[in-house]
Amino acid sequence: MAKGYWVSAYRTITDPEKLAAYDRLAGPAVQDGGGRLLARGSRAVAHDAGIAERTVLIEFDSFDQAVAAHASAAYQEALAVLADGVERDFRIIEGLD
Repeated sequence: MAKGYWVSAYRTITDPEKLAAYDRLAGPAVQDGGGRLLARGSRAVAHDAGIAERTVLIEFDSFDQAVAAHASAAYQEALAVLADGVERDFRIIEGLD
């Protein structure tokens, strides 16, 4: 079964306090959903139209698990706290194997 991944590329962070509150809630929600944080805010080199802002990569055992974790009440609560504190490109993608 192919793994699932959350990929978040933050274009702008307009409210660091909202982001910090989101992090406090999102971390446990992701773990409870079976996610493993692989990278967050690590060094990055942007190419093409990329922006070298905060990037997050989270791995799940399956694509369906990644989708379910995003839909969970706990993660939706984290998103409500984040609100308009950032502009980001968030994707759930399926791995190759």
